[in-house]
Amino acid sequence: MWRALAFLALLALAAFGAVWIADRPGSVTIVWNGYEVATSLAIALIGVLVASIAIGFVWAIVRGLITLPDALVRGSRDRRRAKGFSALSRGMVAVGSGDPLAAKRHAGDAERLLGAEPLALLLKAQAAQISGDREAAEHAFQRMVNDPETRVLGLRGLFVEARRRSDETAARAYATEAARLAPSVTWANEAVLEAQCADGDWGAATETVERRAALGLVDRSVSRRQRAVLLTAAAQTREAGEPEAATERVLQAVKLAPELVPAAALAGRLLARRGDLKKAAKIVEAAWRANPHPDLAKTYMNLRTGDSVRDRMARAETLARISSWDAEARLAMVQAAFDAKDFAKARETLAPLLSDQPTVRACLAMARIEEVEHGPASGRAREWLARATRARRDPLWIADGVASETWGPVSPVTGRLDAFVWKTPTDVLAPPSGADEDGLAELSSSAPEAAPEPIAVPPASTSPAPMKSVGPMASGTATPVVLPVPGAEPGKTHNAA
Repeated sequence: MWRALAFLALLALAAFGAVWIADRPGSVTIVWNGYEVATSLAIALIGVLVASIAIGFVWAIVRGLITLPDALVRGSRDRRRAKGFSALSRGMVAVGSGDPLAAKRHAGDAERLLGAEPLALLLKAQAAQISGDREAAEHAFQRMVNDPETRVLGLRGLFVEARRRSDETAARAYATEAARLAPSVTWANEAVLEAQCADGDWGAATETVERRAALGLVDRSVSRRQRAVLLTAAAQTREAGEPEAATERVLQAVKLAPELVPAAALAGRLLARRGDLKKAAKIVEAAWRANPHPDLAKTYMNLRTGDSVRDRMARAETLARISSWDAEARLAMVQAAFDAKDFAKARETLAPLLSDQPTVRACLAMARIEEVEHGPASGRAREWLARATRARRDPLWIADGVASETWGPVSPVTGRLDAFVWKTPTDVLAPPSGADEDGLAELSSSAPEAAPEPIAVPPASTSPAPMKSVGPMASGTATPVVLPVPGAEPGKTHNAA
């Protein structure tokens, strides 16, 4: 539309100019080298126009001849790049479809046609990876590292290859360098954090978590939770030798995540040791409201060392009221009543837990009561021991398919921070080998009747499998018994600490 209007405007302007010149006739005389040429003004203008067009045409031919070699080279280069990117596209499709032969062929064509193009190098590395040629893949990634534009991408590839050959030292070095060059790269930050947790360098890990939050790589709530976990781990390592430093860190952890069970339990122990019983009780009660847990119950009932068994019963009743008589509160109350030899109270409290699918701990508690009241060889005690071998399992700390009786800041399988969740494992594990009714009865009969012991809570599982060492568990206690848990959900977030 606008082009048509512009053309009509120019045409009207030319017509106006022609009419204006026609209304004002004149002549043009040219004298050159003894010759004189006279003509009208209109003819002279037409001659100038024709001469300009001819000169322009000649100049275009001359310029075309001059630039012809460059044009031929440029056209050949463009066709070469087009073929190279076509080979690159087909190679990416081959990599995605898992065709190593086609991927290597297209990668070779792309490298030949495009040279050191970053995407060509990436295709070559990926083709080598899917064909199992680790050496060629590392060579391609190393070439990327030598180019400033693709350095971080090359470090990523070298990091993956180092992990595949179990070279954690090299993988850590590549991740650290990538995090230095590009602080916002997620994979590098996660790898550095994992390495710091594996080394037990909780201070450096806390700084990494704070930096990730400042860069917006994680949510603020997740960052607070991770900082609380790291501070709790640091406090656990200092609990025995540096109680003041441990108390300072664990109180920071409780402030960041009041519902974190290990932090609240540790804070309760340390504050009770210091004599600040009121604050210790407040912290444990707040965590108990969110997540009733046996560790919290144990800490709360033993805040004051010199308390009598009746005092501990009163504390257990307080926990029961706070949690509306949760199952954990009932088990804590049963333990306190058992210690006080109030077996009627223990039976009354335990009865709701035995009515429908009792757990191992509930069955063992009832068996213990029967042993004391009717003797270790009584039929009732043997019956409850037998039921314990088939009972539903109690909750454990579970991370990435591994169950443990003690909490850890990182997963023993993947090294993931804050991976442990307190939940019930799947009921697919058999009871300990050789643990029949007679054997359990014999085991129970060895305990003296006059001095009742605390209710035992052994795991109803097979022989424990060794935990993969990823870093210090920072538990401050013995090494936890770890059991593989089929069917666990390793990707589930830590929502019940």
